[in-house]
Amino acid sequence: MAPRLDDKTVANLVAEATAAPSMHNAQPWRFRFLSGERLVLLYADPERAMPHSDPDNRALHIGCGAALFNLRVAAVHAGLVPETRLLPEPQEPLLLAAVHLTDPARRPHDADLRRLHPAIRQRHTSRHPFADKDVPEDMRGTLQDCAAREGAELLFPGAWHAETVLDLVRDAESRDVMAPGVNEDLVRWTRLGPEADTAVDGVPEYAFGPRKRDGKAPVRDFAGRRPVADRGTTTFEHTPHLALLSTPGDSPADWLRAGQALERVLLEATLADLATSLTSHALEERELRLLARDPGSGTGQVQMVLRLGYGPRGPATPRRPVADVLDVV
Repeated sequence: MAPRLDDKTVANLVAEATAAPSMHNAQPWRFRFLSGERLVLLYADPERAMPHSDPDNRALHIGCGAALFNLRVAAVHAGLVPETRLLPEPQEPLLLAAVHLTDPARRPHDADLRRLHPAIRQRHTSRHPFADKDVPEDMRGTLQDCAAREGAELLFPGAWHAETVLDLVRDAESRDVMAPGVNEDLVRWTRLGPEADTAVDGVPEYAFGPRKRDGKAPVRDFAGRRPVADRGTTTFEHTPHLALLSTPGDSPADWLRAGQALERVLLEATLADLATSLTSHALEERELRLLARDPGSGTGQVQMVLRLGYGPRGPATPRRPVADVLDVV
């Protein structure tokens, strides 16, 4: 029988899981550890859902999938073998995954997961301009392989396709200006002034990055029309390097796989000194997601737009205390 896992080890695993990205850094997850079974249960936290910008909870599932991948990496680093099941109890829709932390004697470690561990704390979203420098072809291939290993596809769109995606982002921005109430989620999850220094969730003003004076990089302006001191404006890339993460289907299980694939790609990119940012702005309505697909193949469901490049990494954003997201029973 495998020895009991101590509470400190489990807390460390969950702390690293929660370093994952999530929409507006809402951190829409909860964890429960069943100590007798060495089982970590991952739940969605509906109080952190976004009814206006994520009405079907697609982005919520993607964020939880990213946290699940970090948990797997952290477990391997701790000398454990994570055996994962998605959506293990159909009658409990908030229960998204179960991870059995088994004895490594049962099967070998995944060395590739262990290798990614240092990137968990290094990865931060960058909302700054990137250099006008191509991502090497072999690096693109490595990132595509990362997505494929988690059941997803990473596509680097050609010039025409990329311009279409950027048009969709601009259309989404225009929609936000015109539609009443659409910015309620963004306002709820941004932290301005003194609140930015004490927040445990959301996007603090120091992570907004500069305002975009020019350029085509798809960077959401979290400030909107609200003033932010010492922010400044600058020119971003005119030819941003984009990648589209897709899954074969568009179900909750696909969204969880997309989140795991996304985090594997982001951690690998971080180890390669690539700065990254994400946008789902043009994907918040299913009809727009269909328009973002590869015009050649026309298959799959685009779940996330990534922006990759060489530039400053963004600052660390706040995280909730582990005690607030973990129950041990």
